[in-house]
Amino acid sequence: MGRIVIVCYKPKPGKAEALKQLTQTHVSRLKKESLVTDRQPIIMETADGTIIEVFEWLSAEAIQQAHSNPAVHQMWGEYAEVCDYVNLNSLSEAENLFAEFNAIG
Repeated sequence: MGRIVIVCYKPKPGKAEALKQLTQTHVSRLKKESLVTDRQPIIMETADGTIIEVFEWLSAEAIQQAHSNPAVHQMWGEYAEVCDYVNLNSLSEAENLFAEFNAIG
C-alpha cells in the first residue's frame, strides 16, 4: 500500500529557483528507482517561499529502500545544498482551517 507524504523545503538564501527546479525532477527520479507510485506530485509554495511537496511512496518498504539507494543519496545531497527541511506545522499557513498555497508547476 502506498504512503503519501508531505515534505516542506525552505530554500537557502539565493537558492529558491534551484530548489524549484530540483523539486520538479524529484518524483521522476524516484520513479526511475521504482520507489514511488504513478500518482502525480503536488508542489506548492508558501508566502515565505517554502516549497511543499505531496507525493506517494510505493510502500513503507520503498521508503526504507531509499535510505540505501545511491541515486537517492545523491539527490538528497543536492537538496542539502539548496534547502533545509522544516516541519509542516511551522508554516504560518498551517494555522488556518483551510491552508492555501501557490501552485508550482
